[in-house]
Amino acid sequence: MSAPRQIIMLRHGQSEANLDQTIYDRIPDYRIPLTELGLEQARAAGEEIRAQLAGEKVCVYVSPYLRAYQTLEALGLGDSVDRIFEEPRLREQDWANFQDPADIAEQKELRNAYGHFFYRFRDGESGSDVFDRISSFLETLYRHWSRPDYAPNTLLITHGLTMRLFCMRWFHWSVEYFESLNNPENAELRTLLRGESGHYQLSPGFKQWKHVTPSQTVLDAPRSAVQ
Repeated sequence: MSAPRQIIMLRHGQSEANLDQTIYDRIPDYRIPLTELGLEQARAAGEEIRAQLAGEKVCVYVSPYLRAYQTLEALGLGDSVDRIFEEPRLREQDWANFQDPADIAEQKELRNAYGHFFYRFRDGESGSDVFDRISSFLETLYRHWSRPDYAPNTLLITHGLTMRLFCMRWFHWSVEYFESLNNPENAELRTLLRGESGHYQLSPGFKQWKHVTPSQTVLDAPRSAVQ
């Protein structure tokens, strides 16, 4: 396998739903566009990505959501792009179809109590479901990387939770560690950079809202008050 020099992950820029949660009840999630600020954020991220590429080619995998495609377009990568793949497995976690904001807010509270990895939204997915499709996507990446003409860099344009779960799968993080991590902000980058040993390092890391190590498991978690 000819693994890339770096795997760059980018969360889409600010979307209309980041400003107005009620938009979900009238526009399908996958058709929600970026705001003007989101476009500006994506352009700034494009400058950062071009600097990281240093003139090398990149193979791009993009979520089929409008906000991801608009982010890709605003990056302005031009001739640096070797090929673009639309990749549905990089989509946002499915919460529902047209969403009732009050119902979703209630379910988010339940998810906070139950855990983001295992809680499944009604008519939607759990974090573990997204983890499973990311695992399938990695198999595709490995096949692509085996091609002798594959570009030296990979770019994933996706969503915050999906980025965390990609890294969880890649680095074999525990569920407890995943639960301690915050999503990146809109248009923030995370890069897996290959070292001389062939192993990848994540830079920068995800911020944590509580201290947990990558190897801690449910055995190390505080006991629930409800037995």
